[in-house]
Amino acid sequence: MADAWDNEPVVTNGPQLLLELAHEHQMDHLLTLLVHRLAESPRVALARIWLKRPGDRCGQCRMRPECPNQTECLHLVASAGQSRDLPDDRWNSIDGDFQRFPLGVRKVGWIAANGQPLEIPNLGIGNPWIAQPQWIQREGITGFGGQPLVHRGEIMGVLAVFARGTIGELCMQWLRTIANHAAAALATARAFAEIESLKRQLESENEYLREEVERRSAFGELIGQSAALQQVTQRIDLVAPTTANVLILGESGTGKELVARELHRRSLRAKQPLIQVNCAAIPRELYESEFFGHVRGAFTGALRDRMGRFELANGGTLFLDEIGEIPLELQAKLLRVLQEGKLERVGEERTRSVDVRIIAATNRDLRQEADAGRFRPDLYYRLSVFPIEVPPLRDRLDDLPLLAEHFLERTARQLGRPKPRLTRAVMQQMQQYHWPGNIRELQHILERSLIISAPDRFRVDLPSGSTSAAGSNLSAGVESAPLPAASGGPATPREILTDAQLRQIEAENLRAAMKVCRGKVSGRGGVAELLGVKPTTVFSRLKSLGIEPRVDF
Repeated sequence: MADAWDNEPVVTNGPQLLLELAHEHQMDHLLTLLVHRLAESPRVALARIWLKRPGDRCGQCRMRPECPNQTECLHLVASAGQSRDLPDDRWNSIDGDFQRFPLGVRKVGWIAANGQPLEIPNLGIGNPWIAQPQWIQREGITGFGGQPLVHRGEIMGVLAVFARGTIGELCMQWLRTIANHAAAALATARAFAEIESLKRQLESENEYLREEVERRSAFGELIGQSAALQQVTQRIDLVAPTTANVLILGESGTGKELVARELHRRSLRAKQPLIQVNCAAIPRELYESEFFGHVRGAFTGALRDRMGRFELANGGTLFLDEIGEIPLELQAKLLRVLQEGKLERVGEERTRSVDVRIIAATNRDLRQEADAGRFRPDLYYRLSVFPIEVPPLRDRLDDLPLLAEHFLERTARQLGRPKPRLTRAVMQQMQQYHWPGNIRELQHILERSLIISAPDRFRVDLPSGSTSAAGSNLSAGVESAPLPAASGGPATPREILTDAQLRQIEAENLRAAMKVCRGKVSGRGGVAELLGVKPTTVFSRLKSLGIEPRVDF
């Protein structure tokens, strides 16, 4: 036929359109690009895309009587064309009578239901496929070509073209090629949209989890939920935004440095430096130089000018750990800096101004030290504007499981080993220890225990005699694993037990465990968890010792 499209493609630049489809990953842009490129052809009157989606307007849909189930239909998602007597924006709209098509109904619904292309070369009067004959006549439309959008066997929707002229075989082949590429591009765009949605969801969940972690584990590096630790974090929250000096009190190893870091992190000086000084590690003759700095030639070995810790911390925070170790003669100069904010470097007469917030820490009773004349009372009052007392580990045993899990995970990662499972018996054993070295001791004991324990059985290496008799009974099977003796022969036991005695002890211990766990063998809070063995091992021992499970427990 003279006006057929047998010798020309459906678009003026088909290969370019295929490239553009491959590079577009946003659904709305992809749909708009496709119909507008098709509508650029002088023979195309209208190009439209419908996609399969759940039914949403069944009550208002003019085709509802023809719809088989009102659960899924075709949604008009993109439209573009060149009308003869209507504004083009009317044809670019996705509203109107045909914004929804039931599956299997009319020509568009038939394509989606059957997954087959449909070509109607002559849309003449009386054609059963035509819903609005007057529109066909007015726009001079004579041909229709529709292709299903299929990707990996899934029918996603329909691409349809209304033409001013018949659509030949070559044109339908081009439409098939474009529909195939469009379906793949739509699947990719849908995947990108899902990824973006999941990313936003993950970001929201991460934000929630971060807030939850901060709430549950107090602040920052301070791990725990005990009432004693919550009192510390409440005091941190109160004083951190102020400029007040803070004195952190507590036994050695309780985590006073972590409190100092958290105070600085939550202060208005958080973006400025936090300078830490261990006052107990500075030689007596170098205190003044370390704190205030020196100039070249001030003393033997002073080869260049050097800033002291106060100048390094200018605008930020200076953490003075073990402040009780500062010599009495230097305390007066330290007090002057705190009161006036002025200092002189060693060997220099120039006075320098500094703005430093002081956080001090000590394991001593500074009030008692001041009463004894070993610490200046005026310096003590200047430092202890807001005291924070960090509780020892024995007063916050509720935090022991969280702390142990934290240190084990970190240590296992450093040693390149799998993280062991903390059994209930091991935790009970640790909670019965008095922890004189506090958290620092906990960290070191867990590291040593991880090194000496077998891969499949974690044993906590507590100091000898550290647990009570009751704790020893409950800890059967998870007793301390001592390091090998450095010298001498094998230790001689006080009493050699017979096999029958050993079996009697094992049976009594197993009955005690069954009683504690009320006959529960496996699962959380069961005998297997308590003894640190597998449930099958417990059942085997019960059988061999003649103990009936779940009887009298």
